[in-house]
Amino acid sequence: MSSPAPLKLIALDADDLAVISAHVQDARVQPADIVWRRHEKRLVVGLNRLDWEQTLSGGTCSRRLIAALRFDRVLACKSRNIDLAAQEATLELLGIEFHASDPPGGSALLMFGRGAVLRLDVECLECELTDLGTDNLGMAP
Repeated sequence: MSSPAPLKLIALDADDLAVISAHVQDARVQPADIVWRRHEKRLVVGLNRLDWEQTLSGGTCSRRLIAALRFDRVLACKSRNIDLAAQEATLELLGIEFHASDPPGGSALLMFGRGAVLRLDVECLECELTDLGTDNLGMAP
């Protein structure tokens, strides 16, 4: 059986972001893989996500995929309960929400387990999720 094409999703509104949020639910993120590029107005998050498509299609063994989550037009990035110095720590991404405040701008909230949150104030919502390959490093599901 051949591998499906890598997932590439783009979100330009809250409904689109809800689809991306479903795909990254329970993804693992290390603080070292959160890159805030202030001068580029970009946040990139490397993550290890569950392959929900394989699971929902009846796959017997769950697998994880390495993916990149990118937000553009980010004006500010704030965190709560995330220790960026704890490079080996693992955060569990529970979901992402968008709250419009001054359309088309607003805040994207990346919510992690244990009350950790990243809040991105954006000019407008521009988010992309791209699969980069399977995680063959033996990380358990």
